[in-house]
Amino acid sequence: MIRAQRLGLPVSLLLMALCGPAATPAVEHAGAAAPAALPAPPPPPTVVAPPGDTLFAEDFRTLDAWHADRDGVWSVEEGVLCGRLPDGKQERSFLFAGSEDWRDYAVDLDLCQVRGVDKGLAVCVRGSRGIVVDLRGGEYQDLLLYRQQVPLGRAPVVNADRAWHHLRVEARGARFTVRVNGALVLEHGDPLGSMRRGRIALVAYTGGHGECTVFYANVSVTRLEPAQRPGR
Repeated sequence: MIRAQRLGLPVSLLLMALCGPAATPAVEHAGAAAPAALPAPPPPPTVVAPPGDTLFAEDFRTLDAWHADRDGVWSVEEGVLCGRLPDGKQERSFLFAGSEDWRDYAVDLDLCQVRGVDKGLAVCVRGSRGIVVDLRGGEYQDLLLYRQQVPLGRAPVVNADRAWHHLRVEARGARFTVRVNGALVLEHGDPLGSMRRGRIALVAYTGGHGECTVFYANVSVTRLEPAQRPGR
């Protein structure tokens, strides 16, 4: 089994965000409060899913459809979602949306990180469990896939800081496909097959770098055709 330390990320701390709220520090570091310059996000996609296939679509006028695990991290800024954590190692927050009954779906979103390295989302989240996709910038330039503390896959992928990237994650049955900027990066199954349905969560995480400011835009969830059973 691959140890989390070899991947450069304390996975148990990352997934603790799915287990319940974390205490918000009484005093935040001054560096976390300063807004970072942000390039204009991409426009919403022009391709519209067939009627009935859209499970969720968000233009970030409000956060009414979302639930955060801690206060003071997530905000809407001119139609873009911002996750801004206080400086300090292993700070984290998840922002949840959707239904635990969702299954066989794709999540599309645009994301941009201006401080830190970790960004991404969790799919098939039920209670304290989920599949986590972590697109890491900085010196890592890779993508990690986890089920709880268990690594499922890793792939190199260039993703510059202070630039928008399109992330698409398909959860079909117990198989997960990840595309970054339209290119297939990773496709991997879950050997246990235990995470087949659940809601989504966006991620803010400082990790060992001790800082995180990340932006999200154009989040949508669309229904996929179920995976065919063997022999069909």
